[in-house]
Amino acid sequence: METDHRPWGYYTVLSDEPDHKVKRICIFPGKRLSLQRHRRRGEHWYLVRGEAIATLEDREIALRPGDAVDIPCGAAHRLRNVGEDEAAFIEVQTGEYFGEDDIERIADDYGRV
Repeated sequence: METDHRPWGYYTVLSDEPDHKVKRICIFPGKRLSLQRHRRRGEHWYLVRGEAIATLEDREIALRPGDAVDIPCGAAHRLRNVGEDEAAFIEVQTGEYFGEDDIERIADDYGRV
């Protein structure tokens, strides 16, 4: 398995099949993912380590290990690590397409909009 490093942390693809994709995503303390949406997939996030705030449209949802949130296709979303340690979550993608080019960034701390 290959790990892809980003300014906010890193992720490893655990499974990449025609009907789903699974990633383990780690976010450094104080960092957050871009605010984004996907046109061709939904996601299920399951926090396994740390403390995080999930943004889903106009809601903020506090997450602790064992908590989960579903991201419908087309919904604006992001995850922010609010703890002192790395936050890690499992992301399960379902839908018709799982490529990185299905990311529409709305806001980004790293100039990728």
